[in-house]
Parts: sequence; structure tokens; C-alpha cells
Amino acid sequence: MLHWTITFLILALVAGLLGFTTIAGASFGIAKVLFVVFLVLLVVSFFSNALRGKAP
Repeated sequence: MLHWTITFLILALVAGLLGFTTIAGASFGIAKVLFVVFLVLLVVSFFSNALRGKAP
């Protein structure tokens, strides 16, 4: 699960970089969506590890 959150974070950062440099106008919107997905997966990952009782 953590692997997917890191993947979405990298995709969001790349899309954000492209959006802020005006290479692609739609990539800014994609970056916002991917960032929200990253945050949700990060929270789910933390809670799932906490419920299992494993140390980070």
C-alpha cells in the first residue's frame, strides 16, 4: 500500500511541475487530484499499519 502512495506522490509532483511551467494546462488539475489521492492513501496506509500493530 505504501508503494502506491509513493507512486501517486511522484506522479502528482511531476504533474504539478508540468502544470506550473505551463507545459500542459490540464496537468495542474491532474496534480491536484493525484495529490488528494496520495493523501487519502497515506492516511489509509497509516491506519492499516496502526490497526495491525506493526511498528512503522
